[in-house]
Amino acid sequence: MARVDHKRRLMGEINVVPYIDVMLVLLIIFMVTAPLLTQGIEVELPKAGAEALDSPESEPLVLSINREGLLYLNIGDDTESALDQRTVVKRTAAVLRRAPETPVLVKADTLVSYGQVVTAMVLLQQAGAEQIGFLTDPLDMAPVDLDAPESE
Repeated sequence: MARVDHKRRLMGEINVVPYIDVMLVLLIIFMVTAPLLTQGIEVELPKAGAEALDSPESEPLVLSINREGLLYLNIGDDTESALDQRTVVKRTAAVLRRAPETPVLVKADTLVSYGQVVTAMVLLQQAGAEQIGFLTDPLDMAPVDLDAPESE
C-alpha cells in the first residue's frame, strides 16, 4: 500500500470575524454604561477660573442642588431622589464618621440662590464637614491679568 503524501499548505490569513464580534459587544457595553458614570443629578454649573484640585484618593461626597433648590447626595441606594435636610445631615455624618478624610463638594445650579447654597453648606458643617469645595465649569474666556496696566 503506497502512502500518498500530500503537502498541506499553511493558511496565511487570520479569521477576523470573531474579533469583530467581540468589538461590537464591547461597543454596546460601553454605550450602555457611559451614561451611568455621571454622578448625581444634572445641573448647570457656574463658570469659574479656579484651578482644579488634586484628584482625591477616595470618592468625594457631592451635595447637588438643582434649579428648584432640591437636595441630592451621590451616596445611598437612590441617588436620583431628592432628600430633606435631616436626611442630608444624617447620611453625610455617617460617611464622615466612617471616612473623615472624604472630600465634601457642593454642586449647585447657576440659578440657585446664594441663600440656598449657604443653607446647604451649613447642613454639611452640621454633619461634620470641615472643608467644603465647589464644583464649577471652566471659564470660556481668559482669566483677568492682574499685572496688566489699567485702561481708562
